[in-house]
Amino acid sequence: MSTRISHWIEGRVVAGTSGRTADVFNPATGAVSGQVDLASTAEVSAAVATAVEAAKQWRSSSLSQRSGVVFAFRQLLHDRSDELARIITAEHGKVHADALGEIARGLENVEFAAGVPQLLKGGFSEQAATGVDVYNIRQPLGVVAGITPFNFPAMVPLWMCANAIACGNAFVLKPSEKDPSAALFLAQLWKEAGLPDGVFTVVHGDKEAVDALLTHPDIAAVSFVGSTPIAQYIYETGTAHGKRVQALGGAKNHALVLPDADLDVAADAIVSAAYGAAGERCMALSVAVAVGDIADPLVEAIAVRLPKLVVGDGAEPGTDMGPLITREHRDKVASYVDSGEAQGASVVVDGRAADVPTDGFFLGTTLLDHVTPDMTCYRDEIFGPVLGVVRVETYEEGLELINSNQFANGTAIFTRDGGAARQFQFDVEVGMVGINVPIPVPVAYYSFGGWKDSLFGDTHMYGPEGINFYTRGKVVTSRWPDPATSSVDLGFPRTR
Repeated sequence: MSTRISHWIEGRVVAGTSGRTADVFNPATGAVSGQVDLASTAEVSAAVATAVEAAKQWRSSSLSQRSGVVFAFRQLLHDRSDELARIITAEHGKVHADALGEIARGLENVEFAAGVPQLLKGGFSEQAATGVDVYNIRQPLGVVAGITPFNFPAMVPLWMCANAIACGNAFVLKPSEKDPSAALFLAQLWKEAGLPDGVFTVVHGDKEAVDALLTHPDIAAVSFVGSTPIAQYIYETGTAHGKRVQALGGAKNHALVLPDADLDVAADAIVSAAYGAAGERCMALSVAVAVGDIADPLVEAIAVRLPKLVVGDGAEPGTDMGPLITREHRDKVASYVDSGEAQGASVVVDGRAADVPTDGFFLGTTLLDHVTPDMTCYRDEIFGPVLGVVRVETYEEGLELINSNQFANGTAIFTRDGGAARQFQFDVEVGMVGINVPIPVPVAYYSFGGWKDSLFGDTHMYGPEGINFYTRGKVVTSRWPDPATSSVDLGFPRTR
């Protein structure tokens, strides 16, 4: 029997009234596991209205109260991580250990947000002018929204909501309709942590719900993570309606492998980063740029590792890689292997012919060699277990390849030469750089985001930039004069 997955409004589950639902699948079996309600514009408006009322009270709460709630939420999330990981595996398909890793990286952001008393500390200048003090403060925006992707149903919402709530905002989450249950689990934990009803809201839905949030006059800011075309749409629509928007888009992450790199270290790292979560990560390495003579041994080293990976149900112990999120996406990823082969790439390891479970949405690991920048499998973000190898002769040629790409989310270099690594971090036009680190997702006290078509908006996500995104600055100039010295002065005020 499938489960009905409904909204979370004013601290409780609220059944949808639109009459529209979408199937939720277990990707490992292909079976329908539930139906998620899809909110109408009217339902979104009603949910936002409750968040508006909750925000009025929450913004008046003390920093110590907010910090206490976030600390309590952090402990609950830590204690129940295994339960949440099982929910993620059942709806997304990633292996249990990977789901636990996702939650752990989300927890980092909750821990950062728990330090909100320090994070919102302003500055104070006594006697900026005679008898005048000046100080700055940061205040919450009101109601903010997060629109999150299917590939990280817990981590990405935590990137957004922890800072937003700690800063005194009410937060409305629109999770992916493909794996929506993790959002409800987080909502329940927030309630158990003592968060007032209405401060954290979940509305499920499709484009109608997204558009309702983007155009709603009471939504002050929108955060988004997803593909580039949708990110651009989110940014343009939200800003056209007067909202602050940060929209993180797609990626085509390159690993530049220099001839002096430790071959085993590079191969292990690239395989881990290319095929983890079946490649459904915006920080996945999807292109290995092999410089000079390391190309042949690198391809061989990667190829010999792939048959050792166990592909299957992520809930089963010993599984290394699970299924893709839907049948349609699995078939689309496979079509990129078809096109790569047709356009001249060498299929070294063919995931289409892999021995994988016939039930569910599985595709084996694929390695393509002799990929060139004009091929579709290079140009597009595949978002699946497909790694392409591009061969170049020099560091400069590899750098130019990376810098010429429309995406600039993450990149990595593998080398034993500290000078070359330092030059690369100086030269490369990408927002997040790893030096012998394949997935350079910043820790929570830095901020996450790319350049070029991987980011729409002025700020990166979480960390210090996240605090600034969910607040606005105010400067106060204060004077308590002796009434006896008061006089009319029409001149522009100067410091004296």
